[in-house]
Amino acid sequence: MDLNLRSVAWKDATLDGRFIWRFDYFVENYHYYSLKSRVIVAIQMTQMFYYPLLAIVGIPVNILTIVILSRGKCGLSKCVTRYLVAMAAADLLVIILDLVLRQIPIRYEEYFQFVYSIRVCNIHSVLLYTTTDCSVWFTVTFTFDRFVAICCQKLKTKYCTERTAAVVLGTVTVLSFLKDITWYFMLSDTYGLSNSPWPCGGRNNVMYSKIWGSIESLHYLLNPCVPFVVILLLNALTIRYILVASRARRRLRGPSSAETPRDPEMESRRKSIILLLVVSANFILLWSMLTVYSITRRLYVLDVQSTPLLDTWVVELGFMLQLLSCCTNTAIYAVTQTKFREQFKNMLKYPFTLIVKFIKR
Repeated sequence: MDLNLRSVAWKDATLDGRFIWRFDYFVENYHYYSLKSRVIVAIQMTQMFYYPLLAIVGIPVNILTIVILSRGKCGLSKCVTRYLVAMAAADLLVIILDLVLRQIPIRYEEYFQFVYSIRVCNIHSVLLYTTTDCSVWFTVTFTFDRFVAICCQKLKTKYCTERTAAVVLGTVTVLSFLKDITWYFMLSDTYGLSNSPWPCGGRNNVMYSKIWGSIESLHYLLNPCVPFVVILLLNALTIRYILVASRARRRLRGPSSAETPRDPEMESRRKSIILLLVVSANFILLWSMLTVYSITRRLYVLDVQSTPLLDTWVVELGFMLQLLSCCTNTAIYAVTQTKFREQFKNMLKYPFTLIVKFIKR
């Protein structure tokens, strides 16, 4: 007997909503499950803690990041600050629209039966995909800005400005919305509480339509396939430029480099490239699994390939990693940026400082 034969019993057992009930049921019937089913159920039970914890940490952390960066005391240029604030704001919206309003209701479906009567899923999907696209493409625009700042000195003074950053970010936001408005026509207005790349069911024959399938494939191409390639290319060019420039700079400094081993210019470049590479690598690593699953799923549905290449546990882990990427940039800034770390500590200490002052009065 496998998991399929016990699906009804599992559903009845989970209506209580308590994790301990689910865990006991799983342990008692462990030998009835196949290995793949055991992995899937274990991941789903982990998500019951993982998603609420991620929301509890991710929302205040991103808000703190926005506040700290907006104060402009982290030693970053206004242009860089504008990009990082936009990235944090987009990540915050993804956490709210995807994690809080989608993933948590899926894991606690018995408490969210009322969402089936709220027929705005396609509107929710447009907003969700738009904010996700913004989160991804803001990372790309930040990477390009750093590429110009480091490798294109003549263009730097014109492009790497706060005004240009605002125009670029605004343009990306508008284009993302225009691209993702197609989801309104592809998806129905009824929520489907299941971990599928689609938050809702498809309209009519959208699932098996070659035309709509091509449109969906275009979505996956523009996010995150193209960003993957662009980020890798820009980082490769940036690293190459820095290595060449570093060798030339060391030759020019000559013997004096031994007396002053710390070159401020090279230190600044080193910090910039570390921040750039870590942010880019974080995005690529945490997005890869869900991207591969989404593409292979669409190819399978359209009969482009005869069998699905990936199992259900892949999409479950893919969602977990993608949402984690919305909470990790703050940790990256804290590790790579000394002044941001100091400001973050001060913000955390501030409430306790007020309490101490109040007590001493």
